[in-house]
Amino acid sequence: MFRFASPYIFILLAAIPALIFHHRRQRPAPAMAISRINRAIPIKPSLAIKFIWIVPVLKYTAFALMVIALARPQWGTRQIKVLTEGINIILAVDVSGSMRALDFALEGKRTDRLSAVKAVVADFIARRNGDRIGMVVFGTRAFTQTPLTRDYNALLFVIDRLEIGSAGMETAIGDAIGISIKRLKDVKSKTNIIILLTDGQSNAGEISPEIAMEIAAEKNIKIYCVGVGSRGAAPFLVGKDMFGRDIHRNYQVDFDEKTLQKIAEKTGGLYFKADDTDGLRNIYERINELEKTEVKLKTFAEYRELYVFFLIPSLMLLLIWTTLVNTRFLRVP
Repeated sequence: MFRFASPYIFILLAAIPALIFHHRRQRPAPAMAISRINRAIPIKPSLAIKFIWIVPVLKYTAFALMVIALARPQWGTRQIKVLTEGINIILAVDVSGSMRALDFALEGKRTDRLSAVKAVVADFIARRNGDRIGMVVFGTRAFTQTPLTRDYNALLFVIDRLEIGSAGMETAIGDAIGISIKRLKDVKSKTNIIILLTDGQSNAGEISPEIAMEIAAEKNIKIYCVGVGSRGAAPFLVGKDMFGRDIHRNYQVDFDEKTLQKIAEKTGGLYFKADDTDGLRNIYERINELEKTEVKLKTFAEYRELYVFFLIPSLMLLLIWTTLVNTRFLRVP
């Protein structure tokens, strides 16, 4: 990063036009007057006379370089250090088969639940500042997709590539909470939260949701539960007809709302239900407001002084100017 430490010094450059104007008005009168110059007309000007204009140019250029040197040009780097720890957030996202239900919309077009979730979660991450965020995905099994990190770009890259069924087609809510708790143990923080998003009932996994929420409560981990999707029949894409059109079929879907409410209540979090994309977005906005962190930043800067690269040429031009006006271009009254 380039900067001038004392930019107000540049006001001195305004003196150059003033000096030029003053110099032209103060030209000395000729020491000796002659009545006729006819005999001097054939005389060709010498090389020195042709280049006499360079004398004032040297002086004013030296002055301009001197002013730039006084303004202290600098080149350096600036670093920003986060002083506050922020909070640890684990996003536990359901990628089971039921997330294929087409009961959400994005930009006016019907879409599956996971696509809507990915868009909203990406916006939530973009609003955070200074927090460590990780991701756990779950279906029949649960695993860490991204450990706690402040590299939000990497996190957004991973979210964009989430696929339905990548962790199995069933739903292991207890395992998802358990893996999330393990990830939160990796990095200490005053506040640890899990945002659990699911659209189904826990029907797989080694740990029950009840045991997992007890462990979370003991470790003072707050869980926000988000139930996604509508109750009853929901459309699913089952194939295409002979004309290439999508074929949809309604299937019965449901999620265990009571268990999600119990998890949130036990751990000091909140339960939300999202029937559409706007509702889901509002939920994440509310969580964003509830879990605010004031991040303090400290800036470190290290600059290298560059004035010498202007000062030395200025002194050299000044020396040349002084030499010329006292030798070849010496004025004699």
